[in-house]
Amino acid sequence: MRYEGVIFRPPSEAYSLLIQATIGCPHNRCVFCSMYKNTRFRIRPVEEIKEDLRMARQHYGEHIYSIFFPDGNTIVMKTDQLVEIFEYAHELFPYLSRITVYGSARFVSRKSSEELIRLHQAGLRRIHMGMESGDAVTLERLRKGTTPEQIIDAGRKIKQAGIEVSEYYLVGAGSHERSYEHAVESARVLNAFSPDFIRLRTLVPIPGTPLFEAYQEGSFHLLPPLEALKEIRLLIEHLEVDGSMVLSDHVSNYVNVQGKLPEDKAKMISQLDKALTKDESCFRRADPFHL
Repeated sequence: MRYEGVIFRPPSEAYSLLIQATIGCPHNRCVFCSMYKNTRFRIRPVEEIKEDLRMARQHYGEHIYSIFFPDGNTIVMKTDQLVEIFEYAHELFPYLSRITVYGSARFVSRKSSEELIRLHQAGLRRIHMGMESGDAVTLERLRKGTTPEQIIDAGRKIKQAGIEVSEYYLVGAGSHERSYEHAVESARVLNAFSPDFIRLRTLVPIPGTPLFEAYQEGSFHLLPPLEALKEIRLLIEHLEVDGSMVLSDHVSNYVNVQGKLPEDKAKMISQLDKALTKDESCFRRADPFHL
């Protein structure tokens, strides 16, 4: 297999075969993200991707159960191209049960419901969507290039197609000023389509990003640990989803709170309330150098 640049994948794809389908990200303007800042976006030729799949078959054999196709927003590829590589992957790997990609709401929304159904039929089982926030003001400040309405539309279309939705919530993205709106509006958006997974990520400014510069200049303030936990509690308190798993599967988080909603809501709130009785010194410092 051939890879260009640094390859990023969600923690939940740790055991997936990684086959690079796109290089970089077609949006690449988010102020908090450094993943593809020095990479020009392009889509790899389908035959090149299929060659890498054949290399993987020769190296690993037929017992591949999950494939993740990076880079950022692979969903932007033409549906016919995606169907071709997904079906080819199934020909090479008869035990393959899951294909997953990154796809932000902006690019998912460009697909019709019929196209998403075709992708599901070809083997696409999960789309990782970096919602980050459901608050319009926070989304604009993050330069996500999406709106709450797009997130809802994309989430509904994906679920109706039978594909799992893995959404990411960026704790502290609204800073002190928008923390309440960030949590409550995000819950409203998530309630509209009940994603299969709601994954918590606590904001840590990354050197080289505009948000890191704002943090150093003092124009953006990180939430201290207890404030971040209060925001998570507010989010969970307002979530009225059906069957969504809340997960803290990342090193950035202060507390590993997880459970299925609605049945585990009380348990998670109780866990957060217990954590909120602790002193700030019990948690890592809220800055990029103490992760």
